[in-house]
Amino acid sequence: MKKAEATRLNILQKAFELVYEKGYQTTSIDDILATTQVTKGAFYYHFKNKDEMGIAIINELLKPILTSSFIEPLQNYKNPTETVYNLIHHLLMENDFLKVQHGCPVANFTQEMTPWNEDFSKALNEISQQWIKSMTLYFEKAKKNGLINTSVNAKRTTLFIMSGYWGIRNFGKLENNKSVYLPYLKELKNYLETLK
Repeated sequence: MKKAEATRLNILQKAFELVYEKGYQTTSIDDILATTQVTKGAFYYHFKNKDEMGIAIINELLKPILTSSFIEPLQNYKNPTETVYNLIHHLLMENDFLKVQHGCPVANFTQEMTPWNEDFSKALNEISQQWIKSMTLYFEKAKKNGLINTSVNAKRTTLFIMSGYWGIRNFGKLENNKSVYLPYLKELKNYLETLK
């Protein structure tokens, strides 16, 4: 990796950590410069402004993480209800990247930025739609393979599971404790059993 690419990646990673902890709007460019120890000139060499950097965080950091953490686990078709449960359980209880006290980074960006920034809305919607599409296709294949009931509406099931995930992340953020996830996980398991 070239020095300029390494500097850009360092800015994105450190800025993401700040934004995830403090929020996007309360994180200033000066905060980012202090954390990354790059000059203002170096920051503006890589990004026209803070919003361009924010979009880069979504596209260059969050999208690959979504793919590896939220989508790739959906490659197992042997037991779809167990696979989906294990995916959500891992995201809530075991994933080191996602911190209980800070919630879901995609949901945070969505709540904070989409009301007034179309570029953020578009980038965040692409991430959400990627997960919706992947999980919906996953359930459709499971139906086709006779692993869940053919009457299951794959898209509605996906939206229901995702909504629960985003919602319980907010409860975890409020209480700063993973124990709040446990009742949700128990009911998720019960719900997934009804899909068989």
